[in-house]
Amino acid sequence: MNVYDRAYELAQALQGSLEAKQVMEARAAADRDPDARRMLADFQRRQLELQQRMMGGEEPSAEELDGLGKLYELLNLNPLVQDYFEAEKRLGVVYEDVNRIIGSSMQSVLLP
Repeated sequence: MNVYDRAYELAQALQGSLEAKQVMEARAAADRDPDARRMLADFQRRQLELQQRMMGGEEPSAEELDGLGKLYELLNLNPLVQDYFEAEKRLGVVYEDVNRIIGSSMQSVLLP
């Protein structure tokens, strides 16, 4: 068994999962609405900028975090964006479960 081949199979399985398909469908629906597309793109841009700064060692201010949280709440008022966020969360749960399964199986190898 080649571990890398299995990793690619797992990646394909995740991409083909119901949860991934729901994310793509929800994003396509949001993208068809100009307001939802614009708001979502703005939110994701701000979120990415904040994450990059944090990875660079910069701590975001409480105001920045609060502003992003309020923007998230506002976006959730749009049903198309809300559907996208919910689909994204479900896919995130699957991804975290897979990582947990892999991590727990490696504990027996790494921790005697």
